[in-house]
Amino acid sequence: MSLNTILNVATSGMMAAQTGLRVVSDNVANINTPGYVRKTVAQSNLVSNGMGVGVNIDAIKRATDKFMAAASLNGTSDSGRAGALATAMDNAQKLFGDPTSKSNYFSVLDEVYAAFSMAVDEPSSTLLRGTALTKLEDFLAESKRITSSLSSQITDTDNRIGADVDRVNDLLKQIDALNVDITRAKMSGADGTGSENVQSGLIDELSNYMNIQVSDRANGGVVVRSAEGVSLAGNGPAKITYNQSGPANGYLTVVTANSGGQVMPLAVTNGELQGLLELRNKELPNLSDQLGEFVSRAAEELNRASNAASSVPAPNKMTGKDTGLDANTAFDNFTGKTTIAITNAAGAIVQRVDVDFDAGTMTVNGAAGPAFTNANFVAQLNTALGGTATAGFANGELGLNTTTATNGIAIVDDATTPSSKAGKGFSQFFGLNDVVRSEGYSPYETGMVATDPSGFTPGQTITLRLTDTDGSRIRDIQVAIPTGTGTMQETIDALNSRNSGVGLYGSFALGPKGELAFTPNGATPVTLSVVEDLTQRGVGGPSLSQLFGVGMSERSTRGGLFKVDPAMDADPSKLPFAKLDLTAAAGTPALAGNDGRGALALAKAGDSVASFANAGDAAGTKKSVLGYGADFSGSIARKANSATSRKEAADSVKTEVDAQRQSQEGVNLDEELVNLTTYQQAFNASARLIQATKDMFDVLTNII
Repeated sequence: MSLNTILNVATSGMMAAQTGLRVVSDNVANINTPGYVRKTVAQSNLVSNGMGVGVNIDAIKRATDKFMAAASLNGTSDSGRAGALATAMDNAQKLFGDPTSKSNYFSVLDEVYAAFSMAVDEPSSTLLRGTALTKLEDFLAESKRITSSLSSQITDTDNRIGADVDRVNDLLKQIDALNVDITRAKMSGADGTGSENVQSGLIDELSNYMNIQVSDRANGGVVVRSAEGVSLAGNGPAKITYNQSGPANGYLTVVTANSGGQVMPLAVTNGELQGLLELRNKELPNLSDQLGEFVSRAAEELNRASNAASSVPAPNKMTGKDTGLDANTAFDNFTGKTTIAITNAAGAIVQRVDVDFDAGTMTVNGAAGPAFTNANFVAQLNTALGGTATAGFANGELGLNTTTATNGIAIVDDATTPSSKAGKGFSQFFGLNDVVRSEGYSPYETGMVATDPSGFTPGQTITLRLTDTDGSRIRDIQVAIPTGTGTMQETIDALNSRNSGVGLYGSFALGPKGELAFTPNGATPVTLSVVEDLTQRGVGGPSLSQLFGVGMSERSTRGGLFKVDPAMDADPSKLPFAKLDLTAAAGTPALAGNDGRGALALAKAGDSVASFANAGDAAGTKKSVLGYGADFSGSIARKANSATSRKEAADSVKTEVDAQRQSQEGVNLDEELVNLTTYQQAFNASARLIQATKDMFDVLTNII
């Protein structure tokens, strides 16, 4: 071996040792730098003609563990999703209050029934009547507050999703841009680990928002893909968009760098974005929907009691609620019997009309009266009232008015065969004596049957959105009201069309009480929401989604639409605390001021078994209002606790995985000390070899 070769070997060894010392120095200096991955030196022998001629530095690499890095990304995504859900569900739980406290939301309803109960023994007490109304107002006000707060949380969630998407897009741009620096460093043989560390930190942050797949590029850098394999960075940054059109479910789309602007759905199955989408499209609306169902049924049972009773004196005017129906449809499909009585100032009956819906006849003061159909019911009722009162139907509302100011109106169903439509008596169906009023149509039980006219104008459209279980949009479908005979069945058939409706994914059906419900196919579970509804029943009437509660946006706001009847609120003496006595002798009072049977029925309304419909993720059931409230309260607490538990478990897994990753990729001072000693000794050995070579050169020179 020549002296020049020996000198080259020593020089390469010294340079390799210097590089190693510099790497050790960087490692030690960055021991506390978050996200720093220790560097290692990759060396190889320089060989010429089968003989070693020195050492070469192939690369300076990061000591990454691909398996632990992937596990860490998954753990971060799990933690991000669980954290978003836990925080929101905890906030939602706080709206209802501590379920073990006597001041929680559900206890307020208990106080309503207790206040009515206290008035039973003193039904004429203005103080007790006023207290009962105040407690009822408190309950409805709390319902409105919680509903509004849940709606605000949905809006806030929309804003958070938008902000997260903006940050994700920024991260994708940065990750993609760093690929250029890393590739340049690799091609030139420079140290690119600094850029790789920065890129790794950005990828870690990205995984908090969404689950991703990361793979190395052959020429340096990485390719980042979504869970389903859509390229997000590495071949140019993708552009993600959050699509939120009004009350319909929001979803994500993506335009990749090389797609030519083609918009594709983006499936995110984990991470903070997925947690927020679950909250926005499912958890919060479900909670609000169940609250709306609870308030609707609580109001319904109170109204059932109030419509079976009367104030003393009886009111001289009754104005019903907006049923959303035309007169012909509204009076159709009734069964049983009811009595409409006109009383004088003393409470005695002066005109009595007994209505038999099964027979289609009216009896006036015990004598045969006019027959009727649903088409002429109001006209025939006016005939039967004989000028003591008038009936009218307009804008979906039934109204009754006495012609003498001192007279009043009282309605009571037959004890043996009470009138019924959609599970309600005549007075309750029209809301003639409701103690609780609503600005909406909940609980959406119209009493319609498939052969009834739909009332919607042909050509009017409703646009429905179908989304899958992870919140990705499947498609938007615009359905037009069909031409034809105009029956409800034709409208349902149009909605269920496999070509122009939702038939491929589920079906609509009209229930026994006239409620319209969508049921997804078992094989392909989907969620349905309303993008736009341009239908209208009649002139100025409700849309299809308003009348039937189609779509979560309509159902999730109904809990805040209830209020105490304004007339009763202004004058507590109008509370219906008495019941009409049809057995009273002619000329004697049929209403008594000391009668508290109506108040007792209101007090027991919480124990009445009601038919609760499917609401949110709660299945329909028959249960008392108080029993349903107890179950609802427990489910809220369970959901909040479960979300917190999942967050703690996800955080624990993330912490453990990150610790193991750090143990593999982090800086170990003992190991670096060994490397430092090794490189120092290698440097010294190379230096001695250079010195020996110099001495040999000197000897040879002196000989010459």
